[in-house]
Amino acid sequence: MNDTASDHRGAGDADADAPIIETGSVPTLIHGHHLVWRGADAPAQGGPLLVAFHGYGETARHLLDVLRQLPDARHWTICAIEGLHRLYTRSGRIVGSWMTSAGRDAMIADNIRYVGATIAAVRTQLGGAARPMVFAGFSQGVAMTYRAAAFAGHRPDGLIALAGDVPPDVVAGLDGAPAPRLPPVLLGRGEEDGWYTAAKMNADLDALGKLGVAVETHVFPEGHVWAPSFCAAASDYLAAARSRTEAAAVHADAISPDSDASA
Repeated sequence: MNDTASDHRGAGDADADAPIIETGSVPTLIHGHHLVWRGADAPAQGGPLLVAFHGYGETARHLLDVLRQLPDARHWTICAIEGLHRLYTRSGRIVGSWMTSAGRDAMIADNIRYVGATIAAVRTQLGGAARPMVFAGFSQGVAMTYRAAAFAGHRPDGLIALAGDVPPDVVAGLDGAPAPRLPPVLLGRGEEDGWYTAAKMNADLDALGKLGVAVETHVFPEGHVWAPSFCAAASDYLAAARSRTEAAAVHADAISPDSDASA
């Protein structure tokens, strides 16, 4: 359906083909939602934080249910963010979307502000020092995963990107700013995925390589899904992120003046 005024005119209207005189855009406030789940071994304050971005036609709850089944999830607090734009499926279920091509630049800016505010609120709940922090996205949510890492003001320690591509604004930079520095990425696709094809994955590898991003890939036989082998790889990736953070903390304690018994 075209996004024009003529969509709503009757077939007999004399001015049905008249051009639109002007269009406008008005900033407004909209309330977004997120879910927070704490693993059995996750600390109440601080500790690992996994921020999740669902795919088109899915919900935050759906992705949360996938991620909390990962073996390493028991050590993490998971924040699953709901896309701002809701729609009904043919069966009447309410699902979400991050954006469409209409008003693309404004939607990107809205989503970046929304995600940044959500992460800030959750980190405040956790005491403000959540580390490591990893962002994970599936399908359409992958673009938001990259954008959040690049522009939302909360630099993560890693990204998990499954079945979705790097958006051009992340590769080129936003509003004239230079391309951002991204953390290491776990990049996955299914061999039977007709949308995120091998060609798209190779293009992403090339783009990320030019940005100097370390990328680990995982290709599995299934299609556009969280396949068991990728879930295992994601869990290992999370465990490695925790290990790096713990090792860095031990190193920092070792060189701290406060740790010198002779001081």
